[in-house]
Amino acid sequence: MITRFSIVTLIIFILSITFVIYPVSFTLRIPYLGRRKIPIDLATAPILAIAILWASQCLGATQIRDGIVGTDGVKPYNILILFFTLAYMAITLDVSGLLQAAAFWVSNKGGTSGWKLFFYFYVMLTLTSAIVGNDPVILSGTVFLVYYTTATGLEPMPWLISEFAAANTASMVLFVGNPTNVVICEGFNIINAAFTAYTILPFLGCSVFCFAALAFQFRDPRHIPRKLASIGHLNVRGVLRDPFGALVGSLILGSCLIVIIVVSFFKIDVWKISLPFAGAKLIFDFVWDHIRLIRKRRLSGDKSGSISEQSVEGADADPMLSELRRAMSATNLDRSRKDNTVPSPESSLDTENTQGPKLEDPQLQLFASQRLHLHATHRRLAAHFPTFFTALPRLPFGLVPFAFSQFILIEALQHQGWIEVFANWLVRASHRSIHSSIWLVGVLGVVLCNCAGTNIGATILLTKVVRAADFPPNSTRAAGIALAVASNIGAVSFTFSASLAGLLWTTILGQKDIHIKQRDFAFWNLLPILVMTAVGLGIVSAEMAVLY
Repeated sequence: MITRFSIVTLIIFILSITFVIYPVSFTLRIPYLGRRKIPIDLATAPILAIAILWASQCLGATQIRDGIVGTDGVKPYNILILFFTLAYMAITLDVSGLLQAAAFWVSNKGGTSGWKLFFYFYVMLTLTSAIVGNDPVILSGTVFLVYYTTATGLEPMPWLISEFAAANTASMVLFVGNPTNVVICEGFNIINAAFTAYTILPFLGCSVFCFAALAFQFRDPRHIPRKLASIGHLNVRGVLRDPFGALVGSLILGSCLIVIIVVSFFKIDVWKISLPFAGAKLIFDFVWDHIRLIRKRRLSGDKSGSISEQSVEGADADPMLSELRRAMSATNLDRSRKDNTVPSPESSLDTENTQGPKLEDPQLQLFASQRLHLHATHRRLAAHFPTFFTALPRLPFGLVPFAFSQFILIEALQHQGWIEVFANWLVRASHRSIHSSIWLVGVLGVVLCNCAGTNIGATILLTKVVRAADFPPNSTRAAGIALAVASNIGAVSFTFSASLAGLLWTTILGQKDIHIKQRDFAFWNLLPILVMTAVGLGIVSAEMAVLY
């Protein structure tokens, strides 16, 4: 039954989503800290919405607990522990330089053929994302393409858009490729190995037709020239910072994925598998970094430990940027960049202004002194254990409050009767048939990624709705696979906030002084998302026609 509390809950939920998509901020004066900008965005809007709903008695402690512990077989803590443990292992591979080395190898293979290089990069990013997930690929691939397109004088848009599409499309292959996949596996009781069996064909179809759509819309030579200026041979081994660490990390991550797939047949929570593997990788990182530091000290003849500070300076150097500069210098690629579309790699490096205002308040002086001490301690530890301290800031910690908040808000909607209402609408529209369920849930999934608090919020909401609709088992399974396709390709959509990967992508570009407008992002994604939606859901429909 819909009451005034139900209406308030829905309004607050919609407002929280609005601020996720269109964040705002206001200035507030805080004692001792001065004027500070207070944002209402992805990190704060859902939490603020929960606080308002709790204060207005629209939700209670039970809904908050259920949003953390989980209901109906969906365990939020299981999903987040799995995601972070796998993300740490994948990001440390990037820290070792493995993904950058792969990009350099592909660049050498592509040579001076623009379309061959475009295709090779697309395949590499697709395969890498299928194995390690989309976030590490977005982290490493975006920075590489900024530097690479700068060095070669290429228009960055085709390469960045194709990278984003490839990474997000390929994340549907393994259930660990995207947090939404884990939600679907748990919510629809799909075994992890079966998930890949269902999604492998939609993935292949979406990837092939997505590339065809990208090739069509970037067919003009001004986007992708037929012939590129030679950048010279890039040293693949030179950009691989830690070959032994890359080898061990690959073995640990690969073993973890294999064990997770095997034990999925025994109904064991996957975090119980991924956590020990991540712990082993963490221990290895600390031990191996310590051994490497000792070796550096011995080679330099420095036993005092001052090499640590030198290591800090060296850690700031980017081997990828250094190698591109070397190749540019070797082939005399000094360009004027009259259009200023992309900054030079040098301009992308951040400079730090350490000079601040004089502090007269003793408390502020003490605070500043303690802050400088902590900063110095952090630099020493980062020099000693660079793998951990480089990977740690890259982990998407903003996902934790956001994901839990989405689970809690969906629980509030269910508590107020909205999930039942939405489920009744879905039953009336689909008549619980397999193919109607596939297309309705799939198209809704793509649309809601843009307007339901990223693809995570859309997946949680639609999983609850489909379960409440009480479809027959075959229709339920079909709707779950359609949602798996939609939640991954839905990131390649119209708003940056359709996925956390989109927000991460645009943040990285902003740090490199590249600002892509929302309408441009939507324009270049329009054809790929339309094609992938039709092809992906069409293949799912064909699969279900054969199976059922």
